[in-house]
Amino acid sequence: MIAGVTSRIRLAAFLLVIPAALIAARLVTSEPQTIEKAMAMSGKVVLVTGSTDGLGREVARRVAAQGARVIVHGRNKERGAAVVDEIAREGKGTARFYAADFGSLDQVRTFADAVRRDFPRLDVLVNNAGIWLRERRLSADGHEMQFAVNYLAGFLLTRSLLPLLEQSAPSRIVNVASGSQSAIDFTDVMLERPGRAEQGYAQSKLAQVMFTFDLAAEMQNKGVTVLTLHPATMMNTTMVRESGLPSQSTVDEGANAVMNLITSPDVTSGRFYNGLNVGRANRQAYDADARARLRELSLQLTSRHARP
Repeated sequence: MIAGVTSRIRLAAFLLVIPAALIAARLVTSEPQTIEKAMAMSGKVVLVTGSTDGLGREVARRVAAQGARVIVHGRNKERGAAVVDEIAREGKGTARFYAADFGSLDQVRTFADAVRRDFPRLDVLVNNAGIWLRERRLSADGHEMQFAVNYLAGFLLTRSLLPLLEQSAPSRIVNVASGSQSAIDFTDVMLERPGRAEQGYAQSKLAQVMFTFDLAAEMQNKGVTVLTLHPATMMNTTMVRESGLPSQSTVDEGANAVMNLITSPDVTSGRFYNGLNVGRANRQAYDADARARLRELSLQLTSRHARP
């Protein structure tokens, strides 16, 4: 997805130097989280988007190993079948694969309909699916692709499954974001102005964090815990390897952080976590007016009657 020496140099500066500094500055060590006291996952229904490869696949394997019923999601049916088979061979949890391209909101709706049809409950939703592009591309709905796949798809899926999550309370929503975050310019969310394409990934990840904070407030006292995190920096995933840049951490580290938010009884709803610790997101995430503006825009863009 990333080509050219110049693009790689710029990408390194953006995703290695800046985020690393921000992560270090935002890390809060007063509330360390551990995975020693884990909530029982046996019989729980867990949906992990983007779970046919990388971090999502490892998380799906781990919750299944604890006896969960896993909803595996991805675009590639062969990879999806391989994850389901692997989980079946372990003989602990169970898995079922659903194919959906998150570049299409219609496919997200169809996927959500299938989950509601096939499962009477949903205990955990992990919004992990994401892409990383170096050029501006549009989704099937005419939206900037990273904003569409990394954020809007998860927003729509979560909203569509929220009644099921509330019905299954206590339940959890975990949004896999990033330490790379860029404030949203609401006059150019789709990055149409020249030179703004490189902000797409970081903008979409901040949108995930803002959605988390907004939804956590809405779900207060309803038994649905809503969390977000930066799992680890530049994990050794296919996405990072294809960039031509060196990894700085492992999928195992990232999965530890995600599993902590899935299973730990000590996490706090409406928080951004940096690995196993509470962190601090981009300051726009704490702006109630900006969150309300994003919520209104997101509802508009995910409406069946929306036009690009």
